[in-house]
Formats: sequence, structure tokens, C-alpha cells
Amino acid sequence: MKTAVPCYYHLDVDVCPERVGQVRRILAAHLSYWELETHVETVCRGAEMLLTAIDEHATDKHTSIEMWWNGQHLITAVGGRDRRLRPDQDLRACLERIAVMSDGWGCCATGTGSQVIWFSQRARSGERVPLVPTGPAPTLREVRQVPRELPAAALAAPAPAPTGDTHGVLEAAR
Repeated sequence: MKTAVPCYYHLDVDVCPERVGQVRRILAAHLSYWELETHVETVCRGAEMLLTAIDEHATDKHTSIEMWWNGQHLITAVGGRDRRLRPDQDLRACLERIAVMSDGWGCCATGTGSQVIWFSQRARSGERVPLVPTGPAPTLREVRQVPRELPAAALAAPAPAPTGDTHGVLEAAR
């Protein structure tokens, strides 16, 4: 899976049958831009079901749609301003379908009395590729051959005595 940058999108719309298709295309474009093409169908289908249900049952058609991507979950929320809309009664069939197709969902009221319905999708990783350690690439074009064994004569020879004045070296070290 790619390293994800958190993303947020907000759209306010007055729901009507013609706008539902437009909203679907807008959400699909944003998911493609975020490189989340695998979630386009599920998210757009869920948002489309909620918008259609709001269009059928709500008197105030103004809704807000929000999407959040945090790298692990994609959360889609649809909120309406109609206080008389009861998700437990008016949107029951829609919520049952959303519960089946999503990894998590919920409904909550806002401080103004409107309702927000949200659903989430977990990020699915593609193929799992095992990690295989690779050797470092040489930085030089020519590689020097290192002898694997030292000749016995090289080990038996005494080390040469240092030559020159060592007094200056010792003074510099102090």
C-alpha cells in the first residue's frame, strides 16, 4: 500500500434526481484523484442510496457530503438539515443496505438537530509481495579482487619499524 496523505472533501448540494448522478461523478473523480479507485463503486453507491432516500423522504433537500481519507479508512458522511427525517423509520431500508456493503456505519444527530449518516471502508492492500533483502550495489565500476587467503610468508614476516621523527607526532597528539 502506498504512503497516504490525509485527505478531506466537502460538498453542499440541494438534492434532486438530476443532481444525484452529478454528485456520484464528483465523488468518483475525487476518489480517483486520491488514488482510491477500488473504493469508487462502494462509496458512490452508498452516497447515491442516501441521496435518493433523502430526496424521497425529506422536505429540506439541502445536504452536505463529506469524505475523509486517513490512510487506513475512507469515511463518507451525508448530513441533512431536515429535523423531521427519521433515519430509523424513513431510511431503514437504505441503512440496511449500507450496513451490508460497508465496514462500519452509524447515524448521529448534530447540535442543530439534523442527522448525519456515515459509513466507512477499510483500505485493502493489493498483492502481498514478500520482502527480500537485496545486496548493496557497488558504487565503483571496477571492483578490486580481495585475496581470500593470505600467504603464510606474509604472516611470518616481522612488521617494519617506523621511520622518521616520532617526537613531532606525539607533541601534536597532546
